[in-house]
Amino acid sequence: MSPNPPEQRDRQTTTSVVERAASGLRWPVWNSADRRVRAPLRAVLPAVLSFLVLAALQSVVRSRFTHPVREPIEAAGIGAILVATVFVSARLLDRRSVGEYGLSLDRRWWRSFAVGGAIATVINAGALAVAVGAGWATVVGVAEGAGDLPFLPAMVVVFAYIALAAAWEEVVFRGAMLKNLAEGADGLIPQWAAVGLAVLLSALVFAFLHGGKIDHLSQYGYYLLAGLVLSGAYVLTGDLALPIGFHVWYNFTQSAVFGLGHSQQTPELLAVEIVGPPRWVGEEGVVFTVFAVIGGLLILAYVRWRDGRLGLDKRVSRWTPVSERDT
Repeated sequence: MSPNPPEQRDRQTTTSVVERAASGLRWPVWNSADRRVRAPLRAVLPAVLSFLVLAALQSVVRSRFTHPVREPIEAAGIGAILVATVFVSARLLDRRSVGEYGLSLDRRWWRSFAVGGAIATVINAGALAVAVGAGWATVVGVAEGAGDLPFLPAMVVVFAYIALAAAWEEVVFRGAMLKNLAEGADGLIPQWAAVGLAVLLSALVFAFLHGGKIDHLSQYGYYLLAGLVLSGAYVLTGDLALPIGFHVWYNFTQSAVFGLGHSQQTPELLAVEIVGPPRWVGEEGVVFTVFAVIGGLLILAYVRWRDGRLGLDKRVSRWTPVSERDT
């Protein structure tokens, strides 16, 4: 008698075919060796899913609440989405610790966060000085535009809103997208090329998603430059302290402190009337672009001073499974 009757061989063959078909279907989305979804999906899912949740939140809040209740509720919602994005991305998609995104939150981290904020404040002050000096802007008031709230609480709410939104952008565009793109490409191409490709792709997506603010195609260049500056800060340090600090304080000081924002109206410590040509002093104009470059150079100088060198941080393209870190 045959050790494998025809019926059993047929079942084994059918099972083998089904397993191969299932494996073929899983392969584009699932990395069996690492037991996690593949890099392209890990890169885009945090941004896409959290963006959809954020859009739904804003739609509901803005339809049911009005100023000044709307803003604190929306800020709290953004904070909840940020926390959920970090933990869902880290644990379910990436299978890594939160710290591997560059969120160690230790003393060194907060020091770099403060430096990033100081650099952003300095370059926005410089942009205001140039605009006023050239006659393109005039300071017309102090502590205005708070609406129904006292000025200080209004500024606190605006800072919380801006800080949480900017931190969310850095987590999804740098911590999740750039890092996973670099990890996925590393090994297929040299590490420097993998990181460079990840920087470029994440900066392009970052610029594209700010398209609602622009009036002309050339203005994408400003947001592309901003994405490159923030990405550069990330890949040189391996953490999000500098990019988050720079991003938060750049947005806050530009709009709420120095009154230079156009797309986002907030309380303003300095109320500024912009009278110059948009090409020069628009939110995506030459003045802001030049000072964004200066900000990038100051970030490079700080990293060079702090670390004694400039080079790609290996953590940007490195993955350590949670199981290995825990043991």
